Amino acid sequence: MAQVSVKINGYVYPIGCEAGEERHLQKMAQEVEKRVGRVRALGFSGESKVLVLAALLMADEISDLQAASLPTATLEALEAGQKAIRENELRKAQIESLTERAEAIAEALERAS
Repeated sequence: MAQVSVKINGYVYPIGCEAGEERHLQKMAQEVEKRVGRVRALGFSGESKVLVLAALLMADEISDLQAASLPTATLEALEAGQKAIRENELRKAQIESLTERAEAIAEALERAS
């Protein structure tokens, strides 16, 4: 196992990685440091707060990428699911209406007896 020292937010951290992954780890640390720089430029300070905000920026970027890269089949399935939900809501309303009518008829028949 290899070990790399990365500098993030002014601190050096020794991080273990698989042999050959050192360059990749350094690149990831640079990406984190970019977000830390953005957070600091906004006037935030304090190690924990800066790192949390940088992590949230990265999570937001990942979320945007995931949303943008949904396969067509997934989008079609989502649309079909939304259509099924609308249809089920309509059927539920129709069943409730029929139930009310049936109860009214049953009540009328009981009174007529």
